[in-house]
Amino acid sequence: MNIALIAHDKKKDDLVELVVEYKDTLAKHNLFATGTTGGRVVDATGLDVHRFKSGPLGGDQQIGAFISDQKIDCVIFVRDPLTAQPHEPDVSALLRLCDVYEIPLATNVGTAEPLLRALAAGVFDD
Repeated sequence: MNIALIAHDKKKDDLVELVVEYKDTLAKHNLFATGTTGGRVVDATGLDVHRFKSGPLGGDQQIGAFISDQKIDCVIFVRDPLTAQPHEPDVSALLRLCDVYEIPLATNVGTAEPLLRALAAGVFDD
C-alpha cells in the first residue's frame, strides 16, 4: 500500500510520534511525504520515505497528483486547525482529491490510529 504522510508545522511532532509507534506496520508499505515531514520521519525511524517538496512549495500538490493518478492508497495528514496556513488552497485541493478518489484520509491522530490498527490487522489487504 502507498501511504502519504503530511503534517503542519505545529503537528509534526505528533505525526513523528505516531509513525514511531506504528513503525513496524508502516515499514511494510511504501511511504511518501512532504519534504520536511518526510525528513523528520526518516530521522526518527530510519524508514524509507519518498520525499516530495515541502507543502508550501508544492508538496501537497505533488501528493495530490499521485492521488489523481491512483498512486496513493491512504493519506495521514495531521492538520493544525488553529493556525492559518499560507497554502490553504493546496490543502483544500488535496482533501477534495481524497474525497473524489475515495482515498482513506486521517486528519488527526485520533483518526489515524484506528486506520493504522486496521492496516496492521490486514483489513486493507487484497
